[in-house]
Amino acid sequence: MSPTIAKQTTPARLRKKPASATPANSTRKPRLSGSSHIELITLQWQHARSDLDLSNFLLAIYFMRLGTLVERAFDRLCQREWDISGSDMRVLLALRRGGPPYAKRPTDLYRALIVTSGAITKKIDRLASHGMVERTIDPGHAGGFIVHLTKKGIETVEQAVEKLANESSVAPAMSQFPEQERAAGQAFCLRTLALMEELVLPHLEDDADAEPAPARSRTTARQRK
Repeated sequence: MSPTIAKQTTPARLRKKPASATPANSTRKPRLSGSSHIELITLQWQHARSDLDLSNFLLAIYFMRLGTLVERAFDRLCQREWDISGSDMRVLLALRRGGPPYAKRPTDLYRALIVTSGAITKKIDRLASHGMVERTIDPGHAGGFIVHLTKKGIETVEQAVEKLANESSVAPAMSQFPEQERAAGQAFCLRTLALMEELVLPHLEDDADAEPAPARSRTTARQRK
């Protein structure tokens, strides 16, 4: 058999080997482009609008998809282990990370979690019904209150932190990257978030503060018709 023929037939023989013949490798490289749904989305957009620089547009899609996957896994864990939603658990985490006495004003909570004041009130109500938080009068603000972790809340959030540290939903993916790449990815995310909070978040908060007024105006306009 000539060398040329041998080179052509060798890949065919290799492809016939059963999958079990390939040794497991926990540090295998990521799959080739187009082999995951998000990579297919990337290729489709690059083909559909090749006239545009889509780098920022696609990066935003990646972040949103990552957030969705992490949120769904986190919510599932919280529902299964502690019978509360992932979004409610974030309130407990926000209270815990500040240290004793594990208490914050509602304003501090909704700003830290980037949700509306109405949303944080509902979360506090649900957690209070589970006996995980309680409200006390805020001596520094007339009519206001402070949210505290209860003993049950502290126990719950401690369990959650240990569970998330040991069984994070991102751990299987992160295990595929060397330490240097993980550190670079973390630094990139931290800097991006810091810049987004500086350059984008203030505008979102302004929109949230101004939202009720236009809503009332539209209602009034409809009533006048």
